[in-house]
Amino acid sequence: MRRSVRLPVLLGLAALLLAGLAAQEFRLFERGWFNLKQWWQPAAQGIGLDRYQVVLEAQPVEGLDDDLSALTYDPDRRTLFTVTNARSELIELSLEGRILRRVPLTGFGDPEAVEYVGPNTYVITDERQQRLILVRLEDTTPFLDAADAEQLSLGIGLNGNKGFEGLAYDSAGRRLFVAKERDPMLIYQIHGFPHRDPKQPYAVHVVQDRKRDARLFVRDLSSLQFDERSGHLLALSDESRLVLELDVEGKPLSSLSLRKGYQGLQATVPQAEGIAMDEQGTIYMVSEPNLFYVFKPLAD
Repeated sequence: MRRSVRLPVLLGLAALLLAGLAAQEFRLFERGWFNLKQWWQPAAQGIGLDRYQVVLEAQPVEGLDDDLSALTYDPDRRTLFTVTNARSELIELSLEGRILRRVPLTGFGDPEAVEYVGPNTYVITDERQQRLILVRLEDTTPFLDAADAEQLSLGIGLNGNKGFEGLAYDSAGRRLFVAKERDPMLIYQIHGFPHRDPKQPYAVHVVQDRKRDARLFVRDLSSLQFDERSGHLLALSDESRLVLELDVEGKPLSSLSLRKGYQGLQATVPQAEGIAMDEQGTIYMVSEPNLFYVFKPLAD
């Protein structure tokens, strides 16, 4: 009789332990508390990601079957750029998700992110080797060779394909944000790259904010976007199906869910890999292997 009572108790304790471990892994308590605060008292100075609705959902990028990775907005061309790493290319997209141009990449290893940093100038990451590669793209550029480009190798906590996954650039503060995907999940701030003044010595300063990173109740980082208007950072997590808005101190302010039934989505975004934002605050997103999304805020 004693054994029959003890077995259900042990099974119950094991279930509670597993539930606790799952909650810790998925940061359910932190996310639940954040959602409660958002509902009770929305952030007044935030972008308000919860107000966004999808206006273009899961549109295939025609002519592309490879894995799209990352996204950046070019305000000069008023187009988007992404990269593929299966067959390394830099690809220019219209704001409607149509391919405008394909530029082959040579010697870039595992290109995982691209970021606009100035007219005709972009930074591309090599995820595995943790290289940042500065490229210049003219209308007549037939291909890009990493051997001809300015490069910065960091080699911080090398961890296979869980390396540099996302980029964002603050043009006013001249800061390049670099996201390490996970194990551990980190966001670095890099000052001094790209090198702006050839007359000055080359000096790179890398800053970490572990307090901010500890507030990120997401499982991984897929992409970043810096909003010049507010000075806030958007962090995209594929595994958590979430976009987080972080203020200047790294505090989460609002979120955009990528799950079915939220933000007007008819289906969950399967594998979100890149996020970009234009001057009007429209959010563009790509998902592997070749899906394109557009989100816009609801009118007040």
